[in-house]
Amino acid sequence: MKMFKYILIIFSLICSLSASAQGPVIFKGQNLVIGNQVSILEDETNNLSLKEVADSDAFVQSTVPIPNLQLSHSDFWIKFSIRNESDQEKLILALEYPMLSICEFYSISDGKVNSLSYNDNFSKRKYKNQNFLFDIDLAKGATETYYLRVKSSEQMVLPLIIGTPKLMAERLSGNDLVWGMFIGLILVMVVYNLFIYISVKDASYLYYVAYSLLIGLTQVTLSGYTYRFILFDYPALNHMGIIIFPGLAGIIGNLFMMNFLQTRENTPKLHKAIYVSILIYSTAVVLRLMGFDQASYRTIDIAAITTVLITFTVTISLSLKGYRPAILFLLAFSMFFTGLLLFVLRNLGIVPYNDLTNYTKEGGIALDVVLLAFALADKINTFKREKEKSQEETLVALQENDRIVREQNVFLETKVNERTLELIDANNEISQTLVELKEAQGQLVEAEKMASLGQLTAGIAHEINNPINFVTSNIMPLNRDVDILIDFIQEMEKIGLSDLPAEEKKRQIEEQKEELDYDYLKMEISQLLKGIHEGASRTSEIVKGLRVFSRLDEDDLKKADMNGGLDSTLIVINNLLSNKISLEKEYGDIPMIDCYPGKLNQVFLNILSNAIFAINKKFGDNSGGVLKISTSSNEKSVFVKIEDNGIGMDEITKKKIFEPFFTTKDVGEGTGLGMSIAYNTIRRHQGEIQVISTPGLGTEFILELPIILNITEDI
Repeated sequence: MKMFKYILIIFSLICSLSASAQGPVIFKGQNLVIGNQVSILEDETNNLSLKEVADSDAFVQSTVPIPNLQLSHSDFWIKFSIRNESDQEKLILALEYPMLSICEFYSISDGKVNSLSYNDNFSKRKYKNQNFLFDIDLAKGATETYYLRVKSSEQMVLPLIIGTPKLMAERLSGNDLVWGMFIGLILVMVVYNLFIYISVKDASYLYYVAYSLLIGLTQVTLSGYTYRFILFDYPALNHMGIIIFPGLAGIIGNLFMMNFLQTRENTPKLHKAIYVSILIYSTAVVLRLMGFDQASYRTIDIAAITTVLITFTVTISLSLKGYRPAILFLLAFSMFFTGLLLFVLRNLGIVPYNDLTNYTKEGGIALDVVLLAFALADKINTFKREKEKSQEETLVALQENDRIVREQNVFLETKVNERTLELIDANNEISQTLVELKEAQGQLVEAEKMASLGQLTAGIAHEINNPINFVTSNIMPLNRDVDILIDFIQEMEKIGLSDLPAEEKKRQIEEQKEELDYDYLKMEISQLLKGIHEGASRTSEIVKGLRVFSRLDEDDLKKADMNGGLDSTLIVINNLLSNKISLEKEYGDIPMIDCYPGKLNQVFLNILSNAIFAINKKFGDNSGGVLKISTSSNEKSVFVKIEDNGIGMDEITKKKIFEPFFTTKDVGEGTGLGMSIAYNTIRRHQGEIQVISTPGLGTEFILELPIILNITEDI
């Protein structure tokens, strides 16, 4: 695409510029393209004044309708004269190239210089149009000379048109109408195919939508409509978009081609070459963002030439192989390339400048977008036909399989009946075995419960016996003191009812009190009653603890305090601790949790009993054993830690500790079900149980229980 442009530019510059002077532009009332009647001066210093320009003889006459200037850092001065032979004295000069960074118009009348600069923001323009419009007041028959100073970081094309205000307004309105139709077509194709992408989820449609949107943005930016309607007060952003939009369009277009034509599978070598084009486009975008304007423009030209060559190579090679999507893609891209080629030829004066050739680029892009949409639809239809064919073949295969299955069913039915009889017999045996296993399991569980019950009974007997003995030992001394007190009261009654004088009565009473040691008697009775009260209170506390431990309402899910459950369990096993094991409790301020309290108390009992066993195994009758119990919580869970300094466990024991029937105790000391039951109880409470142990140092059990339990089945 750009390669042809460069060849034509060189040819045009050679044949279209001459140093010969021409006469003024003759305006007779109709719109007139005057590009071939102007003179051009390049100011490489960018410092020439209007007087120096007017006095210069270095102007070169243009001979093409649309002057096409090379990419340069220089200012360019355009000089032309107009003789008005129409009846209109107010004329308008239009420069239909909105990408100029500097555009200044000068007129010299009666030695006075009038100037108009379009270097300000769009909102300050008199005519709200993206093109540069200048008023010319020229009487009929008069001739005047005008100057334009222009500059751009892109290559400049200067379509200069002069006309009356009415004709120019009609021309510009016509341009807006055509561009409105173009933008409408792009938006329709984008929205329509976006809905298709949402429906079919084919990445090709997403690439197409992005490509169509960006190629549309590229054209409206190059034509000035983005600046006119969106970025009118942000010329710097519009300047960025001149390269960024086509750069992104090139990147997405290449990705679309890779996806649509499946180049990775169909042309692996050319597939890698496409990445080169994407890299060049990306470089152009980065250069423009970094402020290297002309470098980015030249890079985008290189990327365009590369893309044209690669695209034609890929599509032609695949089309020759009969790949239908490539044929349609080649047709669409050819329309785009043809429209662009005619546009370049028009700018170079090889093709006439008229309403038809003025929109060849947009027409080519519109055809490209439409034909690509048809190509996508054809691809979907191809997939549909292939799917229908595959379904038809699958149906035939299924029918054949159905026939084979029917034939096999007759044979298999006999075999199945024979096998069914065998399975019924085997199932009966398995069912009987299962019943026996369940009975054995129930017996073992009951055995474990009875073992725990025996331990519980021994603990209860020991714990209750002490306070009861304390009560019974105080009863006999209390009876004796009560008898003495009753005798004293009777004696006091006799003295009180006698006829002795009051002083004598008082003296005898004091003698009786001294004889009985009355103050000591009161103190002794008080101590005995206090002892009985303490024994009864301790018994009540033990009974209360036993009620908490047993939790007769365990079949109901309820809120329970784990600290209380641990304390009740310690009451039961208090006799096992004796005075040789030190108990350390660090209870946290934990919330109540959803649970079956009785079952969790059984878990605590099993773990604590094993901990005491491990401590006794290590220390024997000696002191030094330590049993630590701590609780804590977070937002979701409560943690119970039980730690001992007993014999500990090795890795093999740790791995087997929760297996049914596994025990480290001697025969007759344990069933091997306690920790298995504890593990299953914690798991059914949706909790976790963790074991940390070191041989010779001790073991730590960490129980994690959720505060809120979601029970879906009975525990």
